[in-house]
Amino acid sequence: MNSPSLKDILIVDDTPDNLRVLDAILKSQGYKVRKALNGQIALNACHIAAPDLILLDIIMPGIDGYEVCRRLKADATTCEIPVIFISAIDDAMDKVKAFEVGAADYIAKPFQEAEVLARIEHQLHLRSLQIKLQEQNTLLQQALSDLKQAQTQMIQNEKMVSLGQLVAGIAHEINNPINFIYGNLSPAIQYIHDLLNLSDAYQQDFPKPTPRIEKLINDIDLNFLKEDLLDLMDSIGRGSDRIRQIVLSLRNFSRLDQSEMKRVDIHEGIDSTLLILQHRLRETAARPMIQVIKEYGQLPLVNCYAGQLNQVFLHLLNNAIDALQEGGKYEIIGVGEKFVPPGSKNEAFAQSSDFSDSGTSTGMLRPSPLPTMRISTELKDGNTVKIRIADNGFGIPESVRASLFDPFVTTKPTGSGMGLGLAISYQIVVQQHKGKLICCSSPRQGAEFAIEIPVHQPQPY
Repeated sequence: MNSPSLKDILIVDDTPDNLRVLDAILKSQGYKVRKALNGQIALNACHIAAPDLILLDIIMPGIDGYEVCRRLKADATTCEIPVIFISAIDDAMDKVKAFEVGAADYIAKPFQEAEVLARIEHQLHLRSLQIKLQEQNTLLQQALSDLKQAQTQMIQNEKMVSLGQLVAGIAHEINNPINFIYGNLSPAIQYIHDLLNLSDAYQQDFPKPTPRIEKLINDIDLNFLKEDLLDLMDSIGRGSDRIRQIVLSLRNFSRLDQSEMKRVDIHEGIDSTLLILQHRLRETAARPMIQVIKEYGQLPLVNCYAGQLNQVFLHLLNNAIDALQEGGKYEIIGVGEKFVPPGSKNEAFAQSSDFSDSGTSTGMLRPSPLPTMRISTELKDGNTVKIRIADNGFGIPESVRASLFDPFVTTKPTGSGMGLGLAISYQIVVQQHKGKLICCSSPRQGAEFAIEIPVHQPQPY
């Protein structure tokens, strides 16, 4: 039996008697029947509500059956509808033409009721199987997409676990010796004070040293040594404290002990991630230092997966740095409208004495803006934290933004990126934290990624 959902049949014939006969036959079998007296009415009816099958006459005024079928097959919304020609023309060449324009079957008039019903049921059955196959294909495509996402997640998780273990290992190895140094600084400073006090006492009690001792005092410049030694110990103390803070930031970034959802300080996670990327922000021969502007608002502790959220910060900050590193030192304004890469002829021209604001045939040159990242946070509506990471790079083309968060989509040159970072970030923010990840970008105005996550995550059932 054909699927009960495939019951709508459109009959197209300019002879009213044929319509009445076919209408009676099909309705007696439980089919829903619509009728059209010419080809244009049939096309309009199909666009209003597509039937499950069409019985189509060939010879009709205006648009004949061949043209009707050709137009139906050319339209994406009607191309899958099976069309059975039913005509008094019984020539072989006409039948061939019918199949060439897309017919599924051909019935010659005068027709037999049993034949018509059998052919209709057969085509509806094939259509039903086709629909089921399409549904299964959709399910398979979804399963393949889910598998790719799972593989993407697994790859990234392995990378981040390895990075976390490496960072945690380095932090642990540094932590032991720095604690030893930091812990011994206080007694060392006290010992130095005691020795200096003893030296002062000797100088007071024996104001006239022997020639050998006087020579040693002059050689080491004792007065300078006393002053500089305490400054030196103070510098060692500040350096040791800085190393302890770096170790703490490294441990906070790895968060290996916080795989569960916990209340954390978002700013601490951002700062720890910036510390990991500090080497990429420094000035190089190819570009100036990348300026980081922080505009932190007052945020409560946020209930989240700290390690996963740090992954998102790492991806977005890395992408912003990549975008800024692609910029040049000079910018053509006017005709060219593009950045000039270091080492190019235009750069040499910009640095020459002949350069002026009068312009050239390729436009005028000016220094490109200082590479800048801006990180801002705010609390919205009392229960939503918004984190924005913006850069003043080239921006992201509109053609790319629509698929920016799809796996394996990347704006970087071949070999420079796998297109996994933003896809993973989107999953972490949207699926894991029930939030939003939005990208806003304009050509030459840079890009901004906005993260919104609730302060309190809903409890799983």
